[in-house]
Amino acid sequence: MRQTQRGTTGTVGPAGAILAGHPEVADKASLRRTNLGVLLRHLREGGAQSRTHLAAASGLPKATVSVLVAELIQRGLVREGELDRAGAVGRPHRMVELDGRWICGVGAEIGPDHLTVLALDLRGDVVHQGRRPLDVPALTPQAALHEVADLVADCLSAVAGRGMRAVGITLVTQGSVDSAAGTVTVATNFGWRDVRAVPELRARLGRHAPPVLLENDAESGALAEYLAVPGADTRELVYVTGGIGAGGAGISGGRLLRGSEIGHMKLDRLDRPCGCGRTGCWEVAVGLQALLDAAADPADRVHDRSVDLAERLGDLLARADAGDPRTLGALAAVADDLALGLSVLVDVLNPPRIVLGGYFAVFGRYLVGPAQEFLDRRRIAPGSQQVVVSASGLGLSNAARGGAHLALEGSSRTRRTSRSGRSRPTATGPGEAAVRRVRVRVRTGAPSRIF
Repeated sequence: MRQTQRGTTGTVGPAGAILAGHPEVADKASLRRTNLGVLLRHLREGGAQSRTHLAAASGLPKATVSVLVAELIQRGLVREGELDRAGAVGRPHRMVELDGRWICGVGAEIGPDHLTVLALDLRGDVVHQGRRPLDVPALTPQAALHEVADLVADCLSAVAGRGMRAVGITLVTQGSVDSAAGTVTVATNFGWRDVRAVPELRARLGRHAPPVLLENDAESGALAEYLAVPGADTRELVYVTGGIGAGGAGISGGRLLRGSEIGHMKLDRLDRPCGCGRTGCWEVAVGLQALLDAAADPADRVHDRSVDLAERLGDLLARADAGDPRTLGALAAVADDLALGLSVLVDVLNPPRIVLGGYFAVFGRYLVGPAQEFLDRRRIAPGSQQVVVSASGLGLSNAARGGAHLALEGSSRTRRTSRSGRSRPTATGPGEAAVRRVRVRVRTGAPSRIF
């Protein structure tokens, strides 16, 4: 995993426009974009609200909110709804609600054995989703990106058929990525090094395609979890995802944590070799390949990468539910090693919540309980805070969903054509305020990684 490298960003407090961290956000344009994102986030999380309520929720002056709402209406991102007469004294207020029915963001995840493309509208609703099994390590990077472009093109065509336009695309991948350069620096499970993924994808999509961003899958997954359940408790969490390897990202105080690759902590009891070149890495013990190898013979269908990952995991889950000893034994071994690694993360980060994603979530009923029990036993004092372990409810499209949110966040740098045919700038999507809070700026030019 890695830390995003991108240009100017700011941080927004949970109550609204409390800017902190980076002096470059103090210019008026950045402040306006941030405040637009704040209002969009409140409308997405809280539904239709009056301008007065938005001012109270965001901490912005009423006059500022009125000006910003007018701009959002002009850009087609919000609209006026019904009058709010409930319990009102005096003149009722006109409600404001998200619109943005004509724009969407696209997330395109490339995993070792699958591609997932998902489009979200401004409300966070899925408007298109596509999956394709693909043995990525068996292909050249160029051939794999050609397949990605194919699936993205299908998505763009589908949303256009609904009268919508994609304002951005985020390519989501494993490993260390340099977002500023659009390069996958190293993805050991793909066998990729210094792959110019964004330029390659842009070339295949054509010059009329929306802007393309590049993000790490764990960071995108953490963002998706952050936005999926609004509330103060989601400002502190650790997200751990299971694929062929294992990855994760943490959010603390509403900011994304930086650090090293958690999948490569030395925690494998058998000290087996890892694709990174070292031995004993945690992902060797808890990655999907470890489960498949322990649960089934090599000729078994669950090893066949030409079969969709969801089907293969469904087969294994059915065997576990039917009481198959070999499958249950494999899951028990993964549960033990998973709990061990999570306990290390708890000792270092002390999060109130751990969310399991990827294949861990599919087998949540076999993994969450043992992990929770192990962490509870390791609490130093009975009165100390309990770490709550849960399985993601977003399914295997989690990382692509986060990428779609990021694509909407980047839409402030795009232009769209209104239904009347006039070209006009769009504001950022409802995830922008959250993205700005979890974004930690680093120096542009040298790749780094987040925990």
